[in-house]
Amino acid sequence: MRSLSIAATGMLAQQTNVDVISNNIANMNTTAFKRQRAEFQDLLYQQVARPGAAAGGGESRTPAGIQIGAGVKTGGVYRIAEQGALTKTDNKYDLAVQGQGYFQVTLPSGDIGYTRAGSFQVSDQGELVTNDGYAVQPGITVPAGAIDVVVSKTGEVQVKLANTPALSTVGQIQLANFVNEAGLEAMGDNLFKETAASGQPNVAAPGEPGFGTVAQGFLEASNVNPVSEITALITAQRAYEMNSRVVKAADEMLSTTSQLR
Repeated sequence: MRSLSIAATGMLAQQTNVDVISNNIANMNTTAFKRQRAEFQDLLYQQVARPGAAAGGGESRTPAGIQIGAGVKTGGVYRIAEQGALTKTDNKYDLAVQGQGYFQVTLPSGDIGYTRAGSFQVSDQGELVTNDGYAVQPGITVPAGAIDVVVSKTGEVQVKLANTPALSTVGQIQLANFVNEAGLEAMGDNLFKETAASGQPNVAAPGEPGFGTVAQGFLEASNVNPVSEITALITAQRAYEMNSRVVKAADEMLSTTSQLR
């Protein structure tokens, strides 16, 4: 019976849906996490009678035909790049992007990774690094003896040295932007990498057209809405239950057929 395999595809699809929702809920408090959404597509149809085929004689045509679906499949899991709320931390090395753009960091492989999580620190060499020690690009070094660090909205990094009234510029933060942010490949640890789907990065200073600005002393929160996720979870659970009932109904029908004398 087709209904068995069709319902099975529905159960698998809703299982994927629950997996995506559970990952969103698990990362509710992850800095700059972007929620994901599963999208589904119907499978190929069996053409029992094609629409528009000749019916009977003359000019008559079947208006709708008979097309029987084969179920559902996961078409993709999309990342929703909606701005998360900014949380004040008062830590001078915490930076958040307001608008579009990603911070650039150097990975151990030498490749460039991209992140929205601006919870940076200073290494023993004075370099601005991530929690995992990956240097922020372009490299910024805070000199020893600096008593304050100021980062402007446009990403200019300045420090105040002891016995020096004027601020000294030590670097310029740059942001990377992509034509298709959803095409970035998630690597874990709040990092992404470029793919053929995302396109090559466009790099510019914060505040340039098409790029966001930098907020010092803030971190971007996750954009997960717990109420929406719980609602979606209940919907997915109900859909899974209904598909399982179809399997049960098909099994009972087969049992009835096997008992015919």
